[in-house]
Amino acid sequence: MYNKNQIVPVNLFSFDFLRYYWITMRPYLLFVSGITGIVGLSFAPSLSIFATSVLYLTFFLSYGFGQALTDCFQIDTDSLSSPYRPLTQGVINKKDVLTVSLIGLCLIGFILTAYALINLFLAAFATFGLATYTYFKKRWWAGPFYNAWIVSLLCLIAYVAGSGDATIVLSTKFYLVLLAVFFGYANFVLTGYFKDISADLKTGYNTLPVIFDLKISTLISDIFAAVTIFLCGIVLYQILYLKLIIFTNIYSLVFFISGCAV
Repeated sequence: MYNKNQIVPVNLFSFDFLRYYWITMRPYLLFVSGITGIVGLSFAPSLSIFATSVLYLTFFLSYGFGQALTDCFQIDTDSLSSPYRPLTQGVINKKDVLTVSLIGLCLIGFILTAYALINLFLAAFATFGLATYTYFKKRWWAGPFYNAWIVSLLCLIAYVAGSGDATIVLSTKFYLVLLAVFFGYANFVLTGYFKDISADLKTGYNTLPVIFDLKISTLISDIFAAVTIFLCGIVLYQILYLKLIIFTNIYSLVFFISGCAV
């Protein structure tokens, strides 16, 4: 573990802070919120290239700001499982990261609200969920599900943003997609707990792999994955069968089959 007493946090307005904060945002995972936003936008009416680009960038960065925010409340376990991260090393200040994260999420909320007023409440609700996630992560029955509803809400926010303030009609297909996102991300969260078992055990995070063994946790992970694939398959079947355009949507099948194989 790093000795924080020997490290002085970098200045908030320095390039080093920007670099360390970018690392804290997990840039290699920003596609998670980006693709979730694209899914929601795909159900909305046609948008201009500019609007689509702005919204995609907004969703793309939302994961990073949210991840940095939740990291501020998990330094105890991260110090054991991920001592290489800037926050756990102490090279950036928790207060600074919290401030920048909240400002970033507020800016994202402002942009989304500009496209649809109701997003003011939806984005605020999602931010509240991120800020309170650590409490639920410590409870094995809640962690993956609590994180998953936030990402599912992002999909809904994207649909609302793309539709504007017009009347929102949620189709059966969209509900199935929301469930697919929910179980898919719940599985993503659960498998992420596997590498943190020893650290979570020492710091009182009673995640599912901590309370139960790996065999049971892996079985549940497989169930989540199977449900996700099943829901995606139903949606794909509705799109390709009802419209009889399998050959013009061959890329959808390629992505689906590739996902199942992985």
